Amino acid sequence: MRIADVSAFYTPAGGGVRTYADAKLRAAARFGHELILIAPGEHHEVTRRGPGAVIVTVPSPQLPVDKRYRYFNDERALHSVLDTWAPDHVEASSPWSSATMVGRWQGAASRSLVMHSDPLAAYAYRWLGGVVPIPRIDRIFEWFWSHLRGLGQMFDAVVCAGDDYADRLRAGGVCNVQTIGMGVERGLFSPSLRSNELREEALRGIGLDADATLLLGVGRFSAEKRWNMVMRAVAEVSRKRPVGMLLVGDGPKRFGLELLADRSPHVAILPRITDRMELARLIASADALVHGCEAETFCMVAAEARASGIPLIIPDRGATADQLVSGAGTAFRAGSQISLERAIKRFLDRGPELQRAAAVRASHVRTMDEHFADLFAHYEQLSPERRLRPVSGISAEPPLPAAI
Repeated sequence: MRIADVSAFYTPAGGGVRTYADAKLRAAARFGHELILIAPGEHHEVTRRGPGAVIVTVPSPQLPVDKRYRYFNDERALHSVLDTWAPDHVEASSPWSSATMVGRWQGAASRSLVMHSDPLAAYAYRWLGGVVPIPRIDRIFEWFWSHLRGLGQMFDAVVCAGDDYADRLRAGGVCNVQTIGMGVERGLFSPSLRSNELREEALRGIGLDADATLLLGVGRFSAEKRWNMVMRAVAEVSRKRPVGMLLVGDGPKRFGLELLADRSPHVAILPRITDRMELARLIASADALVHGCEAETFCMVAAEARASGIPLIIPDRGATADQLVSGAGTAFRAGSQISLERAIKRFLDRGPELQRAAAVRASHVRTMDEHFADLFAHYEQLSPERRLRPVSGISAEPPLPAAI
């Protein structure tokens, strides 16, 4: 089967979406499929990543709020690429304009919308949630719910990584909603990668002894991740308790976070780690992962931390909470710095080592291969049998679309 993934937020400098898309590119051929990932780019390019894995970029403008990203703005050009590659199934991975473009494409392929983002939680709930009840926020943003209901009618499936988000969409009247849980890379994240030497070196780097507690944050530096809240909470607790934090990542809020770190002696910012094994060792060597975003639709890094056998300190709302297991960390009220400070203190009082032992016992998690097996099987059920083709029959590269 040939699958086209119209990935509006795929960029080499991206976060969870890039990690997920790269894993899917690697997995496609193993499951007997070809994956054509179509992304906005500076130029038109066709790049082969191996058997059954192709990246096609469509010339697109930069996103004003984060120039690492671009956005599709030429529907004809996108449709021309889809016409050229003639997929059996088309996947859209953003609920914005690119999904509408895919929905309006006149090709015969079945199509799905994978909900990698939760715009209401990332923006509306975050901006207004402290003063306005969520049901009322939903009524204020009825125009967006109407948009989502329209997309549900344009797609054969609306795919969520967790039941909580799927249930919210169904309650909002969105049809064709399916839950297909995600996972982590098989064989990469493990408690066995823990290094006391790496942990102690990290603690020395933020001015703490080996008997202190090392918290770790990993993710894109954007407003919805709430890293400024997380950093302030850790800094406040560290005034009286031996605890510090490393924050790993990059993004548009980096400068402001670096200024905040300069005022927090036991908090440090590291650049994004592209070596996945290096990241896996660092996660396993921390005493807990701390995460501030309640708008995650899966939270890859929380699942990776759970697979690494470390406890979690996470918000009580959103998909991140799905990874919390009894005795291995704690939750705080989403969006509340005071609640997060109390959660960190609870974690320290309960004993990090005892909680890490519980986390190690619960470190077996669903793998990404299991996710892709279910996802591709679902796509095959949606695609008309007459259009399915084996991966061995699509080695030739189609000509470039005339519209580009």
